[in-house]
Amino acid sequence: MLTLNIGSKSKDWRAQRLSNFSADSFVIDGIRFASVEGFIQGTKFPTNDPRREQAFQSVGRTAKRFGKNAERKFIWWRSGVLSYGSQAHHRLIEKAIRAKFEQNSEALEALIATRGMTLVHDLGHPESPNTSLPAKVFCDILTRIREKHCSTQAR
Repeated sequence: MLTLNIGSKSKDWRAQRLSNFSADSFVIDGIRFASVEGFIQGTKFPTNDPRREQAFQSVGRTAKRFGKNAERKFIWWRSGVLSYGSQAHHRLIEKAIRAKFEQNSEALEALIATRGMTLVHDLGHPESPNTSLPAKVFCDILTRIREKHCSTQAR
């Protein structure tokens, strides 16, 4: 089986588009986000922190940099607080990733174009133990979304 390494620096257009760094805006609960990465980094800040909204409207490395100084104990969403790295946190990130593909047909086409491939996310260095979204969790989310859309198309 072929493997595709998801990353913004990949030479493969599909891998670039599947990256959380891609500039695919989406809306969740009435809030617009410029990218999945911006969503992930912005939720690391309480609702009254100005960095939150700045991260939400950022893409790529700019969005990633916002999270560098975050405490990484909790994330804030709506009126609640979730434990950082918890299953609930990962489900929320999955909600954002799903919204990206549901609201951006070209991104969804890129995902569907990986049908039959194993998706990986290997940046060439050990993964930080403090990452918001472990590579395996990320790739499992992408695979579930792809399989759902591919099975829907087959009907």
